[in-house]
Amino acid sequence: MNARAQRPTFAELFTPKLVTVWREGYGFPQFRADAVAGLTVAIVALPLSMAIAIASGAKPEQGLYTAIIGGFLISALGGSRFQIGGPAGAFIVLVAATIEKQGYDGFLLATIMAGLLLLAIGYLRLGTYIKYIPHPVTVGFTAGIAVIIFASQLRELFGLRMASEPAAFLPKLQAIWAALPTWNPYAAGVAAFSLVFILAMRVWKPRWPGLLFAVILGGVLVWAFDLPVETIGTRYGGVPRSLPAPALPAFDLSKLIDVVPAAIAIAILGGIESLLSAVVADGMTGRRHRSNCELVAQGYANIASALFGGLCATGTIARTATNVRAHAHGPVSGILHALFLLGFMALAAPLASYIPLATLSAVLAIVAWNMAEKAEFARLLRFDRGEAAVLLVTFLLTVFRDLTEGIAAGVTLGAIMFMHRMAEAVEVSTQRSIFDEDQADTAGAARTPYTGDPASVVVYRIAGPFFFGAASAVAQTLARIGRTPRAFVLDLSAVPIADATAAHEMQSFIAGARRSGARVVIAGANSNVLRVLLQNGVDRRSARFFRDPDAARAWAEHATSGPVADDAPSGGH
Repeated sequence: MNARAQRPTFAELFTPKLVTVWREGYGFPQFRADAVAGLTVAIVALPLSMAIAIASGAKPEQGLYTAIIGGFLISALGGSRFQIGGPAGAFIVLVAATIEKQGYDGFLLATIMAGLLLLAIGYLRLGTYIKYIPHPVTVGFTAGIAVIIFASQLRELFGLRMASEPAAFLPKLQAIWAALPTWNPYAAGVAAFSLVFILAMRVWKPRWPGLLFAVILGGVLVWAFDLPVETIGTRYGGVPRSLPAPALPAFDLSKLIDVVPAAIAIAILGGIESLLSAVVADGMTGRRHRSNCELVAQGYANIASALFGGLCATGTIARTATNVRAHAHGPVSGILHALFLLGFMALAAPLASYIPLATLSAVLAIVAWNMAEKAEFARLLRFDRGEAAVLLVTFLLTVFRDLTEGIAAGVTLGAIMFMHRMAEAVEVSTQRSIFDEDQADTAGAARTPYTGDPASVVVYRIAGPFFFGAASAVAQTLARIGRTPRAFVLDLSAVPIADATAAHEMQSFIAGARRSGARVVIAGANSNVLRVLLQNGVDRRSARFFRDPDAARAWAEHATSGPVADDAPSGGH
């Protein structure tokens, strides 16, 4: 069977896992498992969705809209059995900055555009390329986001009175420092109680929903003792009991152009976050997700969430892991999680008014601490200078400049480091020396015609990817010969790829060798390498081509046993 026949069809690539699970057979036992898991995840998602929305500069109900609409579609249409979608802590910085610059309508427009980009990436089957983002980049921007999330919660943790809070890190810290004299000891006390309670529950009863219990107890404390602490009710007026009607945000052409950078950033971060979450679920369950199908689901989920006034939606690692640990069977658990949240909002919305913002800030402080991969951060700093540089560049730019700049700079530096390592991996060895080491000239030295053994042939074997990063080093190595032989054999049988720069360096070497009276024979090049060489001027007029290196050497030794003649017979390719 050929490779084309083995490729999966469009239907196989984009069939949601919900359909796969249904085809396998789905009955009451599976539904019961999914219902329990969905309820468990909904209990975790309820306080998180509101806390993330508030930290992003939005209203608490907008986080719930995202978890309900986005979560439903990600589970119904996605390529992962266990993915749970909704608002994510990783987006807090980006969402807050976009809302600050473009307003909420501008942010909704950017989210819709990001959804369209994710659809394009998925349907064009580009999702597999996201896996090439270097690991230090993901660790760096995740740690940077964690630092910014924690800094954004200092206002509520201490109950500071601030007219506005800048989104940028350094201005934020300056504003918080200036507002420290206004701190509220009651708010700080509620936040401290919530933090201690959540941490204690993790030790004492790790399977219980500590976040939800902390939110409930914080609300009871504020209500029972009438504490002067800001709540959802005092700041936002409560939470609606139903979803709003879908509507397009107001926009014009100039607004569309203005939000393009934010839309690209949301799409990139959403794709990275969702596929990382799906990979985590695969590792926990032994299943395999469909990356492009997952991105398509993320696209539809973001468009729909924005139409209902919600935030950008993505796969969430913590809630997905909770879903797996709760023994979910398939995507129905994610669908039920969204429906449970809708029920909570319909029945318990009035009670949400009593939730203190200090408690929600404690929840997000815990989230920020868990987000930062502290052990992995330290390991990367210790063991590899190149990866440490990528990590620090990404981390520092994410914190002090912008998330998009951090990712772009990290990926670029990571790619440069990779190319450098690939260039170092290229080896050039000679199988026969025609001169003593003390007779060798330095790189680039002029060659003198060889007058010794007329049968002398030097064979160079190049091993590794022969691309622009390695071309210069290979050219210098080829130039380090003091007296030119009658023929060079360049063995390329261990070269998997070559590019135009490598071909240009090869052409320069051949021209120099021919000026010095030497033949050049190229052997063992695969079809891809040969095509690149031929397309860039290295043809049969300048060199001889053979498939077999031994045959090439034998021909070269035979051809150089007599006078040099350019019309000697060619062989091989």
